[in-house]
Amino acid sequence: MRALLTVPWLLLAVLIAIVYVYSIIWAYGDAEARSKPGCLVALLVAFLSWPLGLLLWVVFRPEQRRGGFH
Repeated sequence: MRALLTVPWLLLAVLIAIVYVYSIIWAYGDAEARSKPGCLVALLVAFLSWPLGLLLWVVFRPEQRRGGFH
């Protein structure tokens, strides 16, 4: 019976890990598209008390440059 209770928690942990990694990758790509240092933004998102770092980037990110390929 105890093993059945751990499976949902394991799935939840895996889902959170996937969202965490995806948010770091997304922030990196978004920063690069806005001509900002992607590595620094990714580090901010990863280590600044996630998801607070992600929220800070979304709120304070600069406007996307008009023109170009994006």
